[in-house]
Amino acid sequence: MEFGVHFANFIFPEPDRAVEFCQVAERVGFSFAVTIEHVVLPTNYNSTYPYSPTGKLPGDHLTPLPDPLVWMTHVAARTDRLRFMTGVLILPQRNPLVLAKQIATMDYMSGGRMELGIGVGWLEEEFDALGIPFARRGKRTDEYIKAMRTLWATDEVAYHGEFVNFDDMNCNPKPIQADLPIIIGGHSEFAARRAGRLGNGYFPATGWAGDIKPLLATVRQEAEKVGRDPNQVQITTGLDPEDPVGSAQRMAELGASRFAIPSAIFEGDFGEKLERYAAEVIAPIQERLG
Repeated sequence: MEFGVHFANFIFPEPDRAVEFCQVAERVGFSFAVTIEHVVLPTNYNSTYPYSPTGKLPGDHLTPLPDPLVWMTHVAARTDRLRFMTGVLILPQRNPLVLAKQIATMDYMSGGRMELGIGVGWLEEEFDALGIPFARRGKRTDEYIKAMRTLWATDEVAYHGEFVNFDDMNCNPKPIQADLPIIIGGHSEFAARRAGRLGNGYFPATGWAGDIKPLLATVRQEAEKVGRDPNQVQITTGLDPEDPVGSAQRMAELGASRFAIPSAIFEGDFGEKLERYAAEVIAPIQERLG
């Protein structure tokens, strides 16, 4: 069982405090930190945020939200073992060749501690502002994943698709991790199918209250369809804050092995709160589940 702190760059945007928070999290037994992203946020929008009954993002649109890759790079330089995962980066908004270079360099410089959690996005107004089509973003995402892995695998490579085309290209340094993890985020059937086909892992959103079992069944079915071992798709979920130990056991029985804990519960005196959580939640879960 592994435990991570979620929304880390949102709750701890300040440079020094971000480092201190992650250093303590690393010391008390957390193994990964998860960041979120929006490049820009409109003051008003009609798109529906899928993880809130209000359909709106929590917090204020003026709240600082550091770029996840920059935040992760800053904190990785001041930690030793903690892994870093975008959860999620909105992949169709990025240039896949530039992103392949960035995340490979981050993995190389951190000693192999990066994970690329991706989603297709929901905020159409943000896509419009960036000049990127909202339509067919799922197809674009699939191609971007394949193109990045092509660049990471070897040199003098080519990729030809509808959205990405190149010949005889090289992208170095390569990631330290030969199969740098790409984690598919989202609670939709499309996300679950994408995880089964293309993901090293699957991360249904921690704020989603639906039944996870059908999604995990879809992951397994889709993996088997393309000849993959479904057990190789690592499952990351949240925990019920009212019953974290019991919910960890329930999620583990469904195949989850990693748990992302919202960083907001550690605001304030995070040192004491992280230590208490490690003793009162992580230790009993690990004792029960191994």
